[in-house]
Amino acid sequence: MESTTPAEDAPNAEPPPDLVGAVQRLAKGSVLVVGDAMLDRYVYGTVERISPEAPIPVVRVEREIAMPGGAGNVVRNLTALGAAVAFVSLVGDDQAGSDLTGLVGGQPGVEPWLLVQGGRATTQKTRYFASGQQLLRADQEDRSPIHAKLAERLLRIACDAMIATSVTVISDYQKGAITAGIASGLVAAARAAGRRVIVDPKGWDYAPYAGADVITPNRRELAEAVGMPVGTEAEIDAAARTLRERHGFGAVLVTRAEDGMTLLDGGGPIHFPAEAAEVFDVSGAGDTVVATLAAGLAGGLELPVAVRLANIAAGAVVGKIGTAVARSVDLLAALSPQGGALRKIVTAEVAAEQAERWRRMGYRIGFTNGCFDLLHPGHVHLLEQARAACDRLVVGINSDHSVRGLKGPARPVQPEAARAAVLGSLASVDLVCIFEEDTPLALLEAIRPELLVKGADYTVETVVGAELVQGWGGKVMLAELLPGHSTTATVARLRT
Repeated sequence: MESTTPAEDAPNAEPPPDLVGAVQRLAKGSVLVVGDAMLDRYVYGTVERISPEAPIPVVRVEREIAMPGGAGNVVRNLTALGAAVAFVSLVGDDQAGSDLTGLVGGQPGVEPWLLVQGGRATTQKTRYFASGQQLLRADQEDRSPIHAKLAERLLRIACDAMIATSVTVISDYQKGAITAGIASGLVAAARAAGRRVIVDPKGWDYAPYAGADVITPNRRELAEAVGMPVGTEAEIDAAARTLRERHGFGAVLVTRAEDGMTLLDGGGPIHFPAEAAEVFDVSGAGDTVVATLAAGLAGGLELPVAVRLANIAAGAVVGKIGTAVARSVDLLAALSPQGGALRKIVTAEVAAEQAERWRRMGYRIGFTNGCFDLLHPGHVHLLEQARAACDRLVVGINSDHSVRGLKGPARPVQPEAARAAVLGSLASVDLVCIFEEDTPLALLEAIRPELLVKGADYTVETVVGAELVQGWGGKVMLAELLPGHSTTATVARLRT
């Protein structure tokens, strides 16, 4: 049996030169997602005592966040890659359905069609956390098939949206939105319209998906679907081949967690080794795979190239805590020889998401900011003090435009990209964010650090954002300064 394993052929090879261009093509296409939408709620608090009513912890709730889950998470991942999305799904006529509709509609580049079924409970998963540990998950759901007339309407809307998009994703979580008739109807409509269909399946009966272009079971789902062992690569290859031939699938992509992925299409199997450097949480990784694969095919990539990018994207999200998304910058950082440093340079939105994940792990987040033009030992000393006082340190740096406004037209000496890359190479720095404003107030509000650090040439009263951070219970630290080190003085000496 023919088998190709990229890691065995060239374990230290650079990625193909067009792979960076392939990442950029992820934002060029449009994708239709049809499936089960859910609302994921995260409730955070502290536990200080045990209930007198039962031997259970009492959680004092401090904050809550909500985000789209299920097929909605596929949409989140697609928008994170810059793809245009049409989303057809179902919610109940309840508060969770209203919240979910608002969250989906608030994402950029999404055209939502969330139908409402009266009397139905919107699928909702609520997770409770304290001290970085998940204490409980409570699910509310109605798994019964949607009403027949509503199913007809959903299928009709999806088929119309299919014409305006390049690739269709069926995200089936078996929560009632995808009936057998809807699944087979979507595949038939896609064939008639010349569109490709990717299916993320559930259950053991794959007959309703027959004829789909790509199906993406995990190892356990593959074993249940064909009743064959999947313990070795050879067994996975045989089971995937059986599944493909049984239902006329164009290709079978088996996701194998820490063992990577296997793609079987008309040729021999291709094995993709796992790309993750560290694995913290596999939640939502399958959604990331499907979204990246769909964006790749919609952008005109060949299937093996799209799978390679999906594999890299999966490696990025399992290195994060919680249901995360992979962005193009994550993929580019993974492909770069300087990936470690470049991966630290993120937008405010990404920094806020990462800070929230760190909090779930119980980490204390610190923040400092500055121009950091011509990094010198004084900067390094301040950053090391800041990092020693927290678990994760986020550094905000003024953009070139912002520096010119503060320091004059001759500054900065180093452009923002160079300044960010140098900071990202330091072990004391965990994330770097470039901000356009004169002050980092908006960035502070997004990240909400527990510690704000500035040099001892400030007072607590003159530190920008001190009142803000103290308002949510954080602290301000004035770091010791090394005498004789100043960027302004250095620039003046260079010009004499």
